[in-house]
Amino acid sequence: MTDTRRRVKVYTLNEDRQWDDRGTGHVSSGYVERLKGMSLLVRAESDGSLLLESKINPNTAYQKQQDTLIVWSEAENYDLALSFQEKAGCDEIWEKICQVQGKDPSVDITQDLVDESEEERFDDMSSPGLELPSCELSRLEEIAELVASSLPSPLRREKLALALENEGYIKKLLELFHVCEDLENIEGLHHLYEIIKGIFLLNRTALFEVMFSEECIMDVIGCLEYDPALSQPRKHREFLTKTAKFKEVIPISDPELKQKIHQTYRVQYIQDMVLPTPSVFEENMLSTLHSFIFFNKVEIVGMLQEDEKFLTDLFAQLTDEATDEEKRQELVNFLKEFCAFSQTLQPQNRDAFFKTLSNMGILPALEVILGMDDTQVRSAATDIFSYLVEYNPSMVREFVMQEAQQNDDDILLINLIIEHMICDTDPELGGAVQLMGLLRTLVDPENMLATANKTEKTEFLGFFYKHCMHVLTAPLLANTTEDKPSKDDFQTAQLLALVLELLTFCVEHHTYHIKNYIINKDILRRVLVLMASKHAFLALCALRFKRKIIGLKDEFYNRYIMKSFLFEPVVKAFLNNGSRYNLMNSAIIEMFEFIRVEDIKSLTAHVIENYWKALEDVDYVQTFKGLKLRFEQQRERQDNPKLDSMRSILRNHRYRRDARTLEDEEEMWFNTDEDDMEDGEAVVSPSDKTKNDDDIMDPISKFMERKKLKESEEKEVLLKTNLSGRQSPSFKLSLSSGTKTTLSSQSPATNLPGSPGSPGSPGSPGSPGSIPKNTSQTAAITTKGGLVGLVDYPDDDEDDDEDEDKEDTLPLSKKAKFES
Repeated sequence: MTDTRRRVKVYTLNEDRQWDDRGTGHVSSGYVERLKGMSLLVRAESDGSLLLESKINPNTAYQKQQDTLIVWSEAENYDLALSFQEKAGCDEIWEKICQVQGKDPSVDITQDLVDESEEERFDDMSSPGLELPSCELSRLEEIAELVASSLPSPLRREKLALALENEGYIKKLLELFHVCEDLENIEGLHHLYEIIKGIFLLNRTALFEVMFSEECIMDVIGCLEYDPALSQPRKHREFLTKTAKFKEVIPISDPELKQKIHQTYRVQYIQDMVLPTPSVFEENMLSTLHSFIFFNKVEIVGMLQEDEKFLTDLFAQLTDEATDEEKRQELVNFLKEFCAFSQTLQPQNRDAFFKTLSNMGILPALEVILGMDDTQVRSAATDIFSYLVEYNPSMVREFVMQEAQQNDDDILLINLIIEHMICDTDPELGGAVQLMGLLRTLVDPENMLATANKTEKTEFLGFFYKHCMHVLTAPLLANTTEDKPSKDDFQTAQLLALVLELLTFCVEHHTYHIKNYIINKDILRRVLVLMASKHAFLALCALRFKRKIIGLKDEFYNRYIMKSFLFEPVVKAFLNNGSRYNLMNSAIIEMFEFIRVEDIKSLTAHVIENYWKALEDVDYVQTFKGLKLRFEQQRERQDNPKLDSMRSILRNHRYRRDARTLEDEEEMWFNTDEDDMEDGEAVVSPSDKTKNDDDIMDPISKFMERKKLKESEEKEVLLKTNLSGRQSPSFKLSLSSGTKTTLSSQSPATNLPGSPGSPGSPGSPGSPGSIPKNTSQTAAITTKGGLVGLVDYPDDDEDDDEDEDKEDTLPLSKKAKFES
């Protein structure tokens, strides 16, 4: 069995029933000779010393708790625990333990929990219930010990909880609390603290119902004030009764709802402030407390939602100009908390909740609130708006488009949001970042609906670019009127970076709307002014915006970039950056590398023609030299159009031939080629390969000439069979006496860049014939008698028939001779 090491903490239970940390190490399982059996070994992480060596006994009860804990007892008063960092490690060791004991790893307990010693100690554990000591001052210590000893065992916890429920024990304990307080019995109060804390850890809803009732909850909080670890008791009750004030912004008439709100606040206070932070063994023992609070919030939201008068009064006062500022702030804070509570609802209930708010007019109310001067009110309104946008952006979009038909652009809800983003006074622009995220959600086509009758994307984007985009770009345009940013302080740079981030998102996700806007408003030129900013992050944002545009490979954008010479700011920034190897340097080089790799011809030519002198000395990367090579290849193809047309002929004839015969023909071609190379004479001497490259024929043309020769020979065979009465071929052939034939074929006068000449290439200096530059491309079979027959390929009948007479009159091109 292989050892498996996992990171764990080793704990032992001390005399005070507290877990002591014995160190962190790695656990493994293996056979230990000294112990004569499979054992658990833990070696210290720091020095490799042995923290634990424990034999896996067949009769020991091991418990797996909370997915990452394994707990067991080695002796009567010696409990051990391994707390795993990862669930996977816990599962693996648990499987080893179960394997040794012959148990199914799906169980959480390998043996019956109650051993003999426990039976002797708790004789009544076998009975249906647990008998609790009588609730008296003198027995508080005994009760505290019983509660503490029951917590490690699920079975004992269950029996203790049932006993507490059935006997009304909690109310008796709280009566003792009053007695201890009156007598100032600090020892008794400390015991009560331990008892009440232990009852919380029993994790039972029925017990919580009793403890959190109106008559008991304040006494429970009182018990938890007397923590033995503190020299002075806390004053939680004083805070809840005197400092914390319940404000009814709108009077609540339902007493049950009011009581539920009070209870939820106090229980939340107990969870957050009163109970000590749970240890690693207790963190999941309060799950029922979390659930109690959760379901209370759901009930509160449901009750308020059903009270139409309450919500009507709320929105009426929110939008009433006569409402004073303090009252309005309380109303907005209430609405914000109300929306936060709604996050606990199930999806279907949340739908009904936001639909109710929408019907009540929450969006018009928010519009009024966002137009106010109070920053706290506006901040709360922004949080409410974010809940709405995250829940249903389509609802918000529909509202603003309807609103645009009635109001001016200045008071539109989205424009108010943009203005608040632009005018954020926070030096770190925390609010602006939040608002920019909301705007991005609203303009994201991915969450827009498309129905049979209308397309939300088309309608909303049309509205946004007409009514809102000019507001968003206003700070950008105002700051880029010169060659450098007008204002270049940190806060302005942050704001412009946010605007650019949103515009970059638009370039990526919107199509003609943003393209028209950028080109018509000359946005890219203004953005590139920011390349001169002293803030590197802003210059990089501007570069990223341009890179996103180039990445689209859209010729409309490319023509706009070339017409306005919009590489100039980028090249200038690159040169100003000098030899520094930083993000700016890498980002600019990557942009030019993209143009080279993607072979964007128009931009390649523009960059080399206008900026080559500035970039030619950059040799630590090959990007710019590669661009120059691309440019020269393009110009060469323009000077020799025959090169491109020959390629198109090769492509056409190669791919338009009948696929069924392609394989057989190519096999025949290669077989014949070998014969030709063995028996034929090379017309050109090997020394010709050193001649001028301009006169060396493209190897592709050579291949085609030889292929055509083979095809002509095959067609001669077909012609002979045709003379015996079979179907006539689709090409013409002239025959004469003589055995030698020469194949003439047009080939370009220059090689493709980088393709070397080869010995015997037709068309190199010294070979018969040269090709005038204006000669059309022809392929002909000629004999010594001088008759010429054009090859008319079967799939080009219509095209070649039209030009046949014209081609008959053309001069012969270079000849490549192969003697059979």
